[in-house]
Amino acid sequence: MKKTFFVLAIASLFLNYQTLQAQTTKGAIIQVGINLNEVINDQVLVTVNAPKSNSDEITYRIPKTVPGTYSEDNYGKYIENLKAFDKKGNLLTVKKADENSWTISKAKTLSKITYLVNDTFDSEKGTGFGQDDVFSPAGSNINAGENFMINTHCFVGYFDNFMTTPYEISVSHPANLWGSTSMIDKDSSTTKDVFITSRYAELVENPIMYAKPDYTTFNVDGMDIQICVYSPTAKYTAESITAEMKTMMTAQKHFLGKINATKKYTVLLYLSSLKPDDARGFGALEHPTATTVVLPEMMEKEELVKSMMDVVSHEFFHIVTPLTIHSKEIHFFDYNAPKMSQHLWMYEGVTEYFANLFQINQGLISEEDFYNRIAEKIEEAKALNDTMPFTEMSTNVLKQPYKDQYLNVYQKGALIGMCIDIIIREKSNGQRGILDLMQKLSNEYGVSKPFNDAELFDKITALTYPEVGDFLKTYVAGPTPIPYEVYLAKVGLAKSIVQEPAAVFLKGQTPYVMVNPNNNEISVVPNMDLNVFFTHLGLKGDDVILEINNVAYSYDNIYDMINQSDKWKENEEITLKIRRNGKEELLKGTVKLPHEDKEKINVADDSKKQLKEAWLKA
Repeated sequence: MKKTFFVLAIASLFLNYQTLQAQTTKGAIIQVGINLNEVINDQVLVTVNAPKSNSDEITYRIPKTVPGTYSEDNYGKYIENLKAFDKKGNLLTVKKADENSWTISKAKTLSKITYLVNDTFDSEKGTGFGQDDVFSPAGSNINAGENFMINTHCFVGYFDNFMTTPYEISVSHPANLWGSTSMIDKDSSTTKDVFITSRYAELVENPIMYAKPDYTTFNVDGMDIQICVYSPTAKYTAESITAEMKTMMTAQKHFLGKINATKKYTVLLYLSSLKPDDARGFGALEHPTATTVVLPEMMEKEELVKSMMDVVSHEFFHIVTPLTIHSKEIHFFDYNAPKMSQHLWMYEGVTEYFANLFQINQGLISEEDFYNRIAEKIEEAKALNDTMPFTEMSTNVLKQPYKDQYLNVYQKGALIGMCIDIIIREKSNGQRGILDLMQKLSNEYGVSKPFNDAELFDKITALTYPEVGDFLKTYVAGPTPIPYEVYLAKVGLAKSIVQEPAAVFLKGQTPYVMVNPNNNEISVVPNMDLNVFFTHLGLKGDDVILEINNVAYSYDNIYDMINQSDKWKENEEITLKIRRNGKEELLKGTVKLPHEDKEKINVADDSKKQLKEAWLKA
């Protein structure tokens, strides 16, 4: 999973594997019907034909959590009016055991259950970060006749002891809507799709997005890739981003080499209108053969593509871990009583490292860009708890205080991957790196063979060098902060502090301006220490910003305002039309940019150039 933050600051804040081992009935199949044609009160009817049970009671569950989210989201709270029927249509007694579970009496006579599903996008109040909201790429949307985002765990549950029973999903839908998924449709009609999966866990890993057809397909080294887009105002199409996505995914395939054997991969991009009933948690969620992505439609093309490169590249590399290399906690995932693995440093951290390394390796970014990304991760990791053992945080990530440190998987987690990579490069004289380690782990384990959590460090040490094992025990399992300068020096790099221009309208993740939800006007946040841009022009708290350089701004184009501010130069002329105390005023002056200390990484020792080149380019 990858969550994005620039959109969080720019948009939302401005508005005040696989299965549990279980018994199964040979030859049985669980049939599920999802009716998208009759949406009543923004709810969808789901019908589940029950398997034959030998027990007097049976429990049906909707997941509390799903792989890749690392949060307890309780998808059962979006289910209403669950009813159970025998073969004659008589109602059976149903008791709600907890927020995600329903126990049904006289289970031997149970024929089917029905219930209504609410979507998660409607109820999102914040951003999906530290809120009670479901992270949008793991959620659902019900927009009758227009769009249905079906993360299947939001719509379909499982019966206890039937986790390994095959599923047949029939989706009735309007003829003008097309279902994009990596699953194979067994029905040839234009109003019904039928999908079959071998077990519940396979179903959970296959999202579907219904919308008016807007997709492209291309093949990279034997992998069929499908890009599907839902854009509410048709601002973007699949075609408009395919060239960049093809370049990126081709580079990823070349970087991975023989590690990846996936035959089909689907990218589902949902662009949010940012209206009160639309998605607000931006980023992506990985699956073995698909990625769901949610981003705001208001983004400019350049930023949209950049964000897609960021989040989709991260999710694609999850093919390596945890989708191929994973522990028993993930392989036998319990959707309602999850036990978490120690190794988020690998699942998310190494994945994030690969998402950056492949770009320099394949020539998509410069060395300077790559160093800036590493420096930024070092700086952001400092803002989190640098003495909390990563394995301890990972095991307990669903509860506090560990939950608040989860975001470090994208910062320190990636840096852990970098340090291990450098150690292996140094000890092998540049011949091998962390990708070689992941290939060996993939051969040792694989999709159907999980490892024991407590044994991974010893296995990695055996496949690499004692120095790697020492690093893992000291800096990943232990409380000692990583001395990054030691590892950077091995490849001839050093850190320094420089003063660089900062964002005009943001201080970190805190905005200097806000939006009035009643009229969409942008105003300066009151009672806040303003930066030099505001003070130099005489802007004050509660001033309403009407125009900048003769361009009118409101919530509808606030992203354009932020984007333009990134292009301003020191001392260039600027004019603002504002409203202060009910009266319009014109402020004229020059731009004064705020500055802040930034960590930079530069080449400091050319004698290490050969090892550095092997690290970045081999």
